[in-house]
Amino acid sequence: MRVFTASLATETNTFSPVPTDRSSFEEAFYAAPGDHPDTPTLCSAVIPVLRRRAVSDGFELVEGTAAWAEPGGYLRLDHYEALRDEILQQLEAAMPVDCVVLGLHGAMVARGLDDCEGDLLASVRDIVGERVIVAAEFDPHSHLTPKRVAALDILAAFLEFPHTDFEERAEHVVDLALSATRGDIRPMISTFDCRMIDVFPTSQEPMRSFIDKLKSLQAADGILSLSLIHGFMAADVPCMGTHMIVVSDDNKAAGEKLARELGLQVFGMRGTTRMTTIDLSEAITLCHRAEAEPPGSQGSLVLADIWDNPGGGTAGDNTCLLGALIEAGISNAGIGTIWDPQAAAIAHGAGEGCVLEMRIGGKSHHSSGQPLDGLFEIRRLASPGMQSFRGSQVTLGNCAVLRLQGTEIDIIVNTNRTQTFEPDIFSNLGIDPSEKSILVVKSTNHFRAGFEPVAADIRYVAIEGIYPNNPTTTDYRQAPRNIWPIVSDPFANH
Repeated sequence: MRVFTASLATETNTFSPVPTDRSSFEEAFYAAPGDHPDTPTLCSAVIPVLRRRAVSDGFELVEGTAAWAEPGGYLRLDHYEALRDEILQQLEAAMPVDCVVLGLHGAMVARGLDDCEGDLLASVRDIVGERVIVAAEFDPHSHLTPKRVAALDILAAFLEFPHTDFEERAEHVVDLALSATRGDIRPMISTFDCRMIDVFPTSQEPMRSFIDKLKSLQAADGILSLSLIHGFMAADVPCMGTHMIVVSDDNKAAGEKLARELGLQVFGMRGTTRMTTIDLSEAITLCHRAEAEPPGSQGSLVLADIWDNPGGGTAGDNTCLLGALIEAGISNAGIGTIWDPQAAAIAHGAGEGCVLEMRIGGKSHHSSGQPLDGLFEIRRLASPGMQSFRGSQVTLGNCAVLRLQGTEIDIIVNTNRTQTFEPDIFSNLGIDPSEKSILVVKSTNHFRAGFEPVAADIRYVAIEGIYPNNPTTTDYRQAPRNIWPIVSDPFANH
């Protein structure tokens, strides 16, 4: 058996002011064939999984390029095409192959091309023909297009949000792909359009029980795989929205029936799944209470600035919450992070221990708040800084810890935009999270699994910015209009 694998992934927020190009991949994660580390990344975990299975199962593995760019705005079309062609040329050189397994995200959009993954997969299918098994792992915050389904034999997404199961689901996809290649199963993909778009954290009800139900149904009664594509509301593309996916073993009728049943259950939960949010004034009240307690006595108050999440393609330089903390007299907090390559470069030029006037944040868009001016001590420099996400390592690029003079507010400014995943984003840079009354993170929900052990309380703060979090007011031009909540009942008369 000869298997080819590669990965090309990013998440495109078509409303983001931050463009994506080849350098975005090279700064975040780029591995030439054979250079992928043994540790997985979010969208390339299939590669190290296949590497282990090739040794244990005795098949030949050919590795292609693996590339990931942090979520941002539109990808340059010519840069996408160059990365696509790089992988396609590697596949052509590897032919003949029996199986192709790809690590994708599913929400990549280039200027002039709404469905990058569909384009890539159709090209793969053209090269390998109809008899070769083609499988892919996706992020659930993606889109589902007929072109992708037509090109694939196996399609599965992470089930958890936060995506704590990306390596487990990579193993799942690899297991199915190898079984199908051996002829042990005959996978068939069925889908159902839930005609809605929402946020589906699996760390709370009702999604927790729904995902547990999917896990119990999977691998029973001829059902090989179940996935919920949450959708990605920050992308104005024709297939934006929530979809249910069932992969059955040679039973298309059963797959279609189950996809519809489960998809309608998801639709029945509309409006009940989002995290409960607080506004800026409520956040400040909680901060005053947290500072009244000795640091480390009960854990930190963790505030998530959810709509300035670089993991959703925003810049991550919104200063509204940070500015409100300072104005309210809060004096003990860790901020992870403010994206500001210029401030990071200035700090590196000045050196650790230096105290200087600086301006940070508030640069990318008028909704990012005012730049924060102050006198800062440069407490720590790293080149690059790193944080964990489960078994993966995520770079911050050149970064610095800046302490606002007269306070114990430590601010991480970074060069590589990334959301906050784990508390070691602080501890790796000399900030002890247990000594901070308040920790501010830029993330919608991926931070939660890592921060729960160190948190006295976790709150989601809703500050309006560039992220289009309300579909009823978002200026969509291509996205479907017949979906909830844009219309109350998209299934009427159907």
